[in-house]
Amino acid sequence: MSSEFVISLAEKAVYTTLMICGPLLLIALVIGLVVSIFQATTQIQEQTLAFIPKIVAVLFGLIFFGPWMLTTIVSYAKDIFGNLNRFVG
Repeated sequence: MSSEFVISLAEKAVYTTLMICGPLLLIALVIGLVVSIFQATTQIQEQTLAFIPKIVAVLFGLIFFGPWMLTTIVSYAKDIFGNLNRFVG
């Protein structure tokens, strides 16, 4: 196994991880920003107020993006297991 192959494998793993986590992190970021702006304008300084909308939004995002995330990770795992003989030999 050459170093270029290992680096490309690690690059694909990181890219797949970012693609899977990206939409949910973006949803949490946007909801957190909206709640923070709301808290700043109304001067409500409750720390737990930001968590509930984020949890609900990420749950809906997981329901919406779940099938795509699952197919992406299954195709990556299929690719890894399909090329297993290249890793060992």
